Amino acid sequence: MADDRVTFVHEWFEQVWNNGDESAIDRLMAPGAVIHGLVDDAGNELHGPAGFKPFFRKFRDAFPDLQITVEDSVVEGDKIVARCTVRGTHRGHTLGFAATQKPVLFSGITIARVHNGKLVEGWNNFDFAAMHTQLQAP
Repeated sequence: MADDRVTFVHEWFEQVWNNGDESAIDRLMAPGAVIHGLVDDAGNELHGPAGFKPFFRKFRDAFPDLQITVEDSVVEGDKIVARCTVRGTHRGHTLGFAATQKPVLFSGITIARVHNGKLVEGWNNFDFAAMHTQLQAP
């Protein structure tokens, strides 16, 4: 069972983020999933694929070459913790300021609760402050 969750988190980052496959969100996320630590434009946490997709599009448009590497993972009960490294080049204008063409490298940790092969709750703590510093964001 633990191996299934490790496989799940690797599939999530590979399919959704690294490959930019938006359809994988519907396949891997439960309709009522709650995503903590990531917010919409109004500052609300994300709910289900419909709430997650605008965040996904905005971030993938900003970093079309985005690559997230799962460096470590730990499984306990129905949760998996993944320590990640994020790399990309800021080529899109969707973060609220013009594309800088600068590379970013920052880390993050996510905890995913998986039930019946779908993400039902996630907690995210990514170093977006480091990302903004590297971009010299206004």
